[in-house]
Amino acid sequence: MLKNYIKIAFRNLWKDKSFTLLNLLRLSVAFAAALLLGMYAFFDLSYDQFHENKEDLFQVYYSEQTPDGQELATSMPVPFAPALERELPNIKHISRYISDHALNLEEGKELDLRLIFTDPEFFEMFSFETLRGPVDVLKNDSQISITEETAQRLFGKTEVLGERLNLLVNGRNEVFTVGSILKDIPVTSGLRFDAAVNFTHSPNYAENVDRWDSRNHSVFIQLSADTTPEALTQSAVSFNNLHYQGNIEDLKRDGAQPNANGNYLELNLLPFKDIHFADFKGDYLKVSRAYPYMILGIGLLILFIAGINFVNMSIARSAQRLREIGMRKTLGAAKKQLFFQFWSESVWIFLIALLLGIGLSLALESPFRQLFNTPARLTDMSSSTLVITLLISFILITFIAGGYPALVLSKLGTLKALKGKLDLAGKNRVRNALMVVQFSIAIVLISGTLVLGKQLDYMRNKDLGFNKEQVVAIPLNGKRTNRQNVALLRNELAGKPGILSVTASDNNLGLGKDGSTYFSRMGFDYKGRGVSTNMLVVDYDYPETLGLQLKEGRTFSRSYSGDSLSIVINEAMARELQEEDPLNKQLIIDDSIKYTVVGVLKDYNFQSLNKKIEPISLFMKGDWDLYYAFVKVAPQNMAQTFESIEDAWKRIEPNAEFLGSFLDENIDRTFKRERTMTTIISSGSLIAIILSCIGLFAISMLVVTQRTKEIGVRKVVGASVAQITFLLTKDFLKLVGVAFVIAAPVAWWLLSQWLQDYEYRIELHLWIFLAAGLLAVFIALFTISFRTIRAALKNPVESLRTE
Repeated sequence: MLKNYIKIAFRNLWKDKSFTLLNLLRLSVAFAAALLLGMYAFFDLSYDQFHENKEDLFQVYYSEQTPDGQELATSMPVPFAPALERELPNIKHISRYISDHALNLEEGKELDLRLIFTDPEFFEMFSFETLRGPVDVLKNDSQISITEETAQRLFGKTEVLGERLNLLVNGRNEVFTVGSILKDIPVTSGLRFDAAVNFTHSPNYAENVDRWDSRNHSVFIQLSADTTPEALTQSAVSFNNLHYQGNIEDLKRDGAQPNANGNYLELNLLPFKDIHFADFKGDYLKVSRAYPYMILGIGLLILFIAGINFVNMSIARSAQRLREIGMRKTLGAAKKQLFFQFWSESVWIFLIALLLGIGLSLALESPFRQLFNTPARLTDMSSSTLVITLLISFILITFIAGGYPALVLSKLGTLKALKGKLDLAGKNRVRNALMVVQFSIAIVLISGTLVLGKQLDYMRNKDLGFNKEQVVAIPLNGKRTNRQNVALLRNELAGKPGILSVTASDNNLGLGKDGSTYFSRMGFDYKGRGVSTNMLVVDYDYPETLGLQLKEGRTFSRSYSGDSLSIVINEAMARELQEEDPLNKQLIIDDSIKYTVVGVLKDYNFQSLNKKIEPISLFMKGDWDLYYAFVKVAPQNMAQTFESIEDAWKRIEPNAEFLGSFLDENIDRTFKRERTMTTIISSGSLIAIILSCIGLFAISMLVVTQRTKEIGVRKVVGASVAQITFLLTKDFLKLVGVAFVIAAPVAWWLLSQWLQDYEYRIELHLWIFLAAGLLAVFIALFTISFRTIRAALKNPVESLRTE
């Protein structure tokens, strides 16, 4: 019997090649899209999930109740971690963590390394596999742990235990001995590095070893199995009152209100497995996996639409097999036999489409990874749990999408089937509901494409308050000290065509090619109350090079020898000081040193656009290093000028990689997630629209088949082609209208929630959703017009003829 089912199934599929090929094409595209989107989503969801102790690992952060509300901080002072481990119970391990860069200076060959400074317990907490050497290698502060890839890059081999490494670390030459080799860091790790050394080598460690007012690193802890995060937070109250007593008193003095627990300063724990999905907004913490789930949802929606279309097309095609059904019933075929016959045909189509979809996804994997800039691979989805889940999902899809039309056909009456009548009275509600759902999905996706594209365009073109088109940012990663390189670069470029000015600072704008960014923030007392500001150490000509607008006063000038004790602030900082005229006011910052405010800049977006503009203060501190050079170029021949800058850098640092980029490129890199979301949703919209059109075409074909004689009669009594076409299309347009009424509020709510993450955002206007609805109507009309116009033009004699 099974052999007979298979034989008949393939015979029927081969007989109607166009139907079979169309279904295979549609379903294979849907499976391929779902697999690739699932690959992306599951990869994102797997970040930091490989650590064996992930359930007990946490990042420490503080919530502080200020007069302006709550502020969160993840940076900790150097003595914090040792004191916390010493004074609080139930902490199994604790480790400090700073990520930085270092240069290998061996044999004159400079290689940039991602270097982390951490404590010996780090490798006992996190599952970074040690291949050679002890796990606690960092207990010896002269040893270094490197990855396999790093060993291969530096030495050309991995058997390098005991080898010496001469590194340039924060302007200091330091020699380390290779004490262990790590397996290469998994691509799903949020902590990425090439080498690790003891935390005592971190920047300014000696100066800050006993200071609680200077914060510059993250702290991770592993709790004991018999405690909870809430218990540790509660037990840390006395710790906070002891070590932050002065801070708490200042907060009370300034009018801050305690939180719901009655605390002004509270230690909190963020689960490490949530860090990849966490976003610190300054005043609150948001942990959301909505992004990967949204991508996964789009893949499932595409499969859902493909399944709906398969159902509709199968029923539409069944008109050609009515007499076959009637004859088989006459000869004694049971409903069960007919059901399994039709269902087996569906199973084979789905199975072949799945295999074709897998092949198509493998072929498109590389372009997909490049387009979305992801290291995800289809092989990452080979875990047994995931494979079983996908297999069960495939069986359910096949059973539902293939079983429903098989059930409808097997229940047809024998006489009606022999007469060629497909009576689906009472079933139109199901069909119409499915049509409304798939067009609702299409309208939501179209609306999302329009809004995301508009928001991305808004962020790209927003006036950020500085010149981003004509300024090149260069990470200072050479052998010489950074200040030396800035001076040499300024001399090399002096008088060159197209070069307008050169400056430097200790932080970049946007995200440069080196991929690193950080912000330094400090608090101090001013007129009896606490204020805080972001700090930026700059060189001469910084505001002029960046095109920052001066509101009042002046900027730093070589004509003033005392500018090392001057400060330039932005408008937000002036408001923080609560001074009508902040010029010449003295601020006591950094070890009781007085700085005089000499200028006020207009506010500019020095952080991402999902944050409001915060206070920032510019210093000319000669004892702080500079990490980025900035070169302003003329708008003419910018490509040639960029090459001149690169040539100048190579003459100064011939062995250091040139990582220069225009600031507008740096800003655009910060929109990576928005670009990816826009591309995915627009691609999903296109696929959803195409699949919906196929389904709509199948339904129109079914309706025309059902109403063939009605069309003939209407033509005989004088109905025009336009009247018949309108008659056949109005019901479909009603469905699209219902879909719009359902989809528009849903799309508005989803998109308004998404836009809340941005401090600067577009307004949602009605025309966006109307445009999505009109586009859906146009697509529906265009799709069904082929079949309806053809039916309206058909000779009524052919429609009325009966055998």
